[in-house]
Amino acid sequence: MADQLNNKPYGAWIAIDIAKDFNAVLSETKEGKRQHFRIANSAADHHRFIAFLKSLPPPCIIGFEATGNYHRALGHRLVTAGFEVCFISSVASARYREVMFNSWDKNDPKDAAVLLELLKQGITQRYVDPLIAGHHDLQELSKTYYQVTLSRTRLQHSILTHYLPLYFPEMGKWWNSTRSAWWINYLLHFPIPSAVIKYSQEAFCQIASPVVGRKVNKAAKLIELYETALHSIGLPVEEDSLACKTFQIQLRRYQEINDCRTQLELTAQAVLSDNLDSAILQSVPGIGPINALTILAEGGDLRRFDHHRQFLKYCGFDLAKNQSGNYRGQEQISKRGNARLRLALWMSVNRAIQQPENSFQQKYLRYIKSAPQDKDLQRKARTAVAAKMARVVYGLVKSKQMYQGYYEKALPSGSIPLCGAVEAARTS
Repeated sequence: MADQLNNKPYGAWIAIDIAKDFNAVLSETKEGKRQHFRIANSAADHHRFIAFLKSLPPPCIIGFEATGNYHRALGHRLVTAGFEVCFISSVASARYREVMFNSWDKNDPKDAAVLLELLKQGITQRYVDPLIAGHHDLQELSKTYYQVTLSRTRLQHSILTHYLPLYFPEMGKWWNSTRSAWWINYLLHFPIPSAVIKYSQEAFCQIASPVVGRKVNKAAKLIELYETALHSIGLPVEEDSLACKTFQIQLRRYQEINDCRTQLELTAQAVLSDNLDSAILQSVPGIGPINALTILAEGGDLRRFDHHRQFLKYCGFDLAKNQSGNYRGQEQISKRGNARLRLALWMSVNRAIQQPENSFQQKYLRYIKSAPQDKDLQRKARTAVAAKMARVVYGLVKSKQMYQGYYEKALPSGSIPLCGAVEAARTS
């Protein structure tokens, strides 16, 4: 058994191995008395469990491993009841299990024993309940937007790689993901070439004019669409065939998902309109309403982190070393933190480096200066800039300051004159 390294005052340790239906519990009091039992994920068992915890000598320190969202209901009840609740890393649990039992064999009682030892050593993380912390709604809105976007992308790939090559391959050249509304609307009315060429050119232009919306030189565009349908290589299916109807079902579904996604974006903007942290985040180059929403939803109140390194570790941007004796491996980010938060910062960096002069773009360009076309170097540069953005975001939110962009006055040779070495002019 491991030595106790946690110096917190305690009356009892409680380790819970979370599962879908039943949770394995292992408790140990200060006198060393252990108790094993199982509780069901039901209101009655939760009430009995809380009553049992209150009967133990205080304070009770409770630890569990995050398992999907099954821990959320019990965790909320425990925090509301006033108990100290801790997270235990699943990676630490898996590695410690192998050391403790010299085997990868696992079961619920073993897992609870491993969690108890990690809890006693203080190898835990702070548990923040989103509902109590006040960002549960933002988290659900962010996750819903992500799932809707994922569904949209999958359906988009299905339309472009399955349906379009069968029925109207030539329409692919007009596809643009940022201006897809007219394209989808057009295919809903004219899903196959025969739906176009059954009209004369003049009649088609008159019917399709309101369908394609506003276009530069609309008449030429409509004539081009008609000529494309005349020489299409799509399968000669009938407009009222089952195949054509299924194609239209998918197009309507894509249209509905687009509308839903737009509505969620408007909702996010309305919810964050009076949020100071959101305004601070959106002042940073590359961070828009959705990425700001994701950062606030996944990070919660960033002021709870005492140092920017803690926030970097929470994001998974902290460096992991690989060293043994004289061997020193290459350092890389740990990727042990919040993946959705890391993705939001990565997407923000991709926008920031394309915008006019800012410190993120400058760092990126300096990083890839030696080999601008090297894709691997570009990926490393984006990762480094994302870590910088995480530090900047943390500092701005904690100090409640808006981002201010600066550029340095430089000589044509690229060097900075002595008189301007510490001078910077604020960008407009």
